[in-house]
Amino acid sequence: MRQLRTVFLALVVAVSTLAAAAPALAAQTAPEFAGIANWQNSRPLTMKGLRGKVVLIDFWAYSCINCLRTLPHVTRWYDQYKDKGLVIVGVHSPEFAFEKQDANVRDAIAKYNIKYPVAQDNDLETWDAWDNQYWPAEYLVDQRGNVVAHHFGEGNYAEMENAIRTLLGLPRLAAATENDKDAPDFSQLGSPEMYFGSERSKNNASAGGDSTGTRDFTAPSRLELNQFALVGKWEIGRQNASLVGPTGEIRLHFKAKKVHMVASANDPVTLQIAVDGKPMAPVTVQKSQLYTLFDGDGYKDHVLTIKIDKANFHAFTFTFG
Repeated sequence: MRQLRTVFLALVVAVSTLAAAAPALAAQTAPEFAGIANWQNSRPLTMKGLRGKVVLIDFWAYSCINCLRTLPHVTRWYDQYKDKGLVIVGVHSPEFAFEKQDANVRDAIAKYNIKYPVAQDNDLETWDAWDNQYWPAEYLVDQRGNVVAHHFGEGNYAEMENAIRTLLGLPRLAAATENDKDAPDFSQLGSPEMYFGSERSKNNASAGGDSTGTRDFTAPSRLELNQFALVGKWEIGRQNASLVGPTGEIRLHFKAKKVHMVASANDPVTLQIAVDGKPMAPVTVQKSQLYTLFDGDGYKDHVLTIKIDKANFHAFTFTFG
């Protein structure tokens, strides 16, 4: 079984500081793309055909909050260096089944203004060929086709940009060229990603929430930090929980500034949201994507309640910022 992990903390792994333009002699040859279901913004590419170019491979998925916070940096690098010899290839490696759909990927590409080639790695064959384990992950390939640096997770943007510039023969930047205003303070963030499906349901405090099937759920009288609970009739699947009854509720105890949910609905449904009993702006869900439910002013403990007034609402994950 593959070990698939969205990065919660910013992890940095570099195999070369790229202090000079010469690539490391012992660097790994970049694996080829494998099993690509579709190419967006490009004809099919090969790593062999990209020799002579500096190539940045970005593994991402469009519902991954860590990937979405990284995208503005990647798209800026493309805009700034595409005419100087840089090629960026986004390898879209889905975590959920809905992320395999061409239309959903096309919508995300348009929404986030991605102009560089995107390879749809629907069966994770390229992910496996690169022995990747993280969303997001960036691999920098030199003109000889060698992987000379990589980074897992958010952050490290100035270092990666300087590595790109060095390979392109450009002077290193003295400091970061932009602030990462959307990045959370990981030292203060107190909640990890939480999954609704049976495959990874350790944060579900409702009895029976860790096994597939349809049942009536109730919430415990008190939720511990980093627990959520379902209320009403829900069907637990491998990757998500679907509301079967006419109404339902989700309760969550978290510590973060922001709460996001990956969700969808057969028909538009407006979620009624309260935090510590205080009503928030409602959020309408239909498309399979990430939605922001709460945007606060500090990394504090809160209890969030979601009331759903229509069946066929599907919840996949909570993520935080």
